[in-house]
Amino acid sequence: MSAVGAVSTCSCLHPGVWLLKPGMQKICSFGLHTAARSAAKDYYEVLVLGGGTGGIAMSARMKRKVGAGKVAVVEPSKTHYYQPLWTLVGGGAKQLAASARPMESVMPKGVEWIKSQVTALDPNKNCVWLENDTKVSYKYLIIALGISLHYEKIKGLPEGFNHPKIGSNYSVQTVEKTWKALQDFKEGNAIFTFPNTPVKCAGAPQKIMYLSDAYLRKTGKRSKANIMFNTSLGVIFGVKKYADSLLEVIKERNLAVNYKRNLIEVRADKQEAVFENLDKPGVTEVHQYEMLHVTPPMGPPAVLINSPVSDEIGWVDVDKETLQHKKYPNVFGIGDCTNLPTSKTAAAVAAQSGVLDNTISLVMKNELPVKKYDGYTSCPLVTGYNKVILAEFDYNAQPLETFPIDQSKERTTMYHMKADMMPLLYWNALLKGYWGGPALIRKLMHLGLK
Repeated sequence: MSAVGAVSTCSCLHPGVWLLKPGMQKICSFGLHTAARSAAKDYYEVLVLGGGTGGIAMSARMKRKVGAGKVAVVEPSKTHYYQPLWTLVGGGAKQLAASARPMESVMPKGVEWIKSQVTALDPNKNCVWLENDTKVSYKYLIIALGISLHYEKIKGLPEGFNHPKIGSNYSVQTVEKTWKALQDFKEGNAIFTFPNTPVKCAGAPQKIMYLSDAYLRKTGKRSKANIMFNTSLGVIFGVKKYADSLLEVIKERNLAVNYKRNLIEVRADKQEAVFENLDKPGVTEVHQYEMLHVTPPMGPPAVLINSPVSDEIGWVDVDKETLQHKKYPNVFGIGDCTNLPTSKTAAAVAAQSGVLDNTISLVMKNELPVKKYDGYTSCPLVTGYNKVILAEFDYNAQPLETFPIDQSKERTTMYHMKADMMPLLYWNALLKGYWGGPALIRKLMHLGLK
């Protein structure tokens, strides 16, 4: 599945609607703008690449800044997905249809939708090339192309998904197969994987493990299941405070964790998964499975690899505090496609959008950006059908929590925030450019405690 038109599998947007900027009242309705829009010009003051979370949020902000008809979004997908919901879809707690809306309905009114795909970027000439050799020029460029999934880098995939007992919450084509595999589980190994690449939401690969454990307990099958998490990493989670809590959950529920194990092959006809031992190059292990959840390798979109705007790997090369490109001052990046050294989540995009709005405003006035992004990101770690550990942290992997409670504890309130409140905040605030992350709520919460 293309990364454009989708969002990170993890988000923490917070429900404090009453603390939003004036004007929020008029965006809380669920009316959809459905007027058809397509590109009619070859130049825009602001050109946005990508119609995912960052692209739509920034296009809404930029339209208010420069006016209708002066902002365009390049996006080929017809559907916009709220992908954080897919963890719950894979666990049977939500329906897939609830995560999808027509792209046309989320495209801000007054923003042109160019229904095409970018094929090349030429920042030296302030233009991009689209399909059919179409050139579009810009004054300012915002790159929000997301991250690409690479199932094909695992031998036996994606064709292995044609077989039963295997699924993946990272793709609209395979997320419901996860739930089917869980329902059909009889006895044996239930295996959950984490690849040896950057991923969107580092917590998502293990969230489905906890949900699966809860489901198997509820259906009386847990005693017949050996649940294992095979991760390429050397730790369960990158922030110690939350890692310690997760390890307690893992011990309490008798889950097996195998570190430095990378999935390299799936033999779906035999229900076998082959893992490379990263501590012992060349050494592999074969595990029989009754259920397999695959988190695919991921990487930069192809158009960004070897692009002038990208680093040596292919991520958009931006300043980590301002999100302005390091070489091209009229180019900016947001979200999963950038080389910002923080977790790739929708929560991070929310915080980045407020900073980037400020950065671009000052650049347009020939002033230096002053507002700094601290790397804030978040991952609601779903540990059951009514439990969440709300992880929030910064560039230094230090907790940066919003609420005056210990967020490393499993809480039902945080589950309802994840499952019920966040989608509302996403569709009605973040995508409309009215939500810049929980910094304001955190500040007011802490002031209230003094």
